[in-house]
Amino acid sequence: MALSEFLLLLSSILIGVAGQFFLKAGALRLGRVDAGNALTHVLSIATTPELLTGLACYGLASIAYILVLTRVNLSIVGPSVALSYVFSVLLGYFFFKETIPGMRLVGLGLIIAGVILVIWQKQG
Repeated sequence: MALSEFLLLLSSILIGVAGQFFLKAGALRLGRVDAGNALTHVLSIATTPELLTGLACYGLASIAYILVLTRVNLSIVGPSVALSYVFSVLLGYFFFKETIPGMRLVGLGLIIAGVILVIWQKQG
């Protein structure tokens, strides 16, 4: 994978993770959904700036992902998107004060190692 392809893939992943961040922020602003307020909450999605921003980020990330797919094999790109899990956990930790148990750290390390093995290509 060329550097430009890697940067496009990374951009797709990071924009998607930004979408997750904004969706979470918007969900927190909406509050907890239950049977009594579900319809109101669903209608509120259209007027909550964070949720609209999150959805827009997902759209942009999808466009970047499609552009990557025109240049790189799905067998490389698909598994590489697992890095979004790593970034999501870090966002949760730093912005939403979520804890990261030790086993989750081990899992994140395995994801990173797996992605490295998938994209690693011996030169020469």
